[in-house]
Amino acid sequence: MLLLYSKIQEKKHKLLLDSCLSFFPKTYQERLLRYHRWQDVQLSLLGRLLVKEGLSHFANKADFKKLLYTEYNKPYFQDNNVQFNISHSGELVVAVFTNNRSDIGIDIEKSHAIKIVDFKGQMTLYEEQKIFNSVCPQKEFFRYWTQKEAVLKAMGRGLSIPLKSFEIKNNETCVETKTFYVSEIDLHKEYACHISQDQKFSNKEITVRKIDIKEFYNAQN
Repeated sequence: MLLLYSKIQEKKHKLLLDSCLSFFPKTYQERLLRYHRWQDVQLSLLGRLLVKEGLSHFANKADFKKLLYTEYNKPYFQDNNVQFNISHSGELVVAVFTNNRSDIGIDIEKSHAIKIVDFKGQMTLYEEQKIFNSVCPQKEFFRYWTQKEAVLKAMGRGLSIPLKSFEIKNNETCVETKTFYVSEIDLHKEYACHISQDQKFSNKEITVRKIDIKEFYNAQN
């Protein structure tokens, strides 16, 4: 399993666009450039560049003209044995890859001030007690949230499945008769991040690599 991540940087934004935007179909380029915030443009572009890099690690080429989406908007390439998933929050973009044909998902969230009580309706009693009885409820909340999101993204169903409909205990859960496993990834103290897949795994099996933006545009020069 491979996990790649990158951090957005405003001072390198134009150089990144000039060097790398042409890799992708015109329809994507036009849609991307309609974003008003440079942060949103770069987060999306870096996500695709991480996918391109990740697939090359497994000796696969990414033809983004053939990028497809499920009815729940999960991206995939047909006839490709490498499964992947992308997430971004704050200044970080992450992408995870596996070639063991398992369903995989990742979620990352930057910690920020939040009214946790507003989410009580989406929690089971066990989750509610675990969060509100913890030393740092906000940190525990984002751990809970990224665990659940990673599972739902591995399933490929998103929030069409209520968060309250399943619990994660001992890094394992069952959703609609299917078992998923989760693991926490420590990338930065301000972020919570979890990976989930439908096969057991350990963090020792995960290669984690940070890619600086300059690696993307330097590769083209």
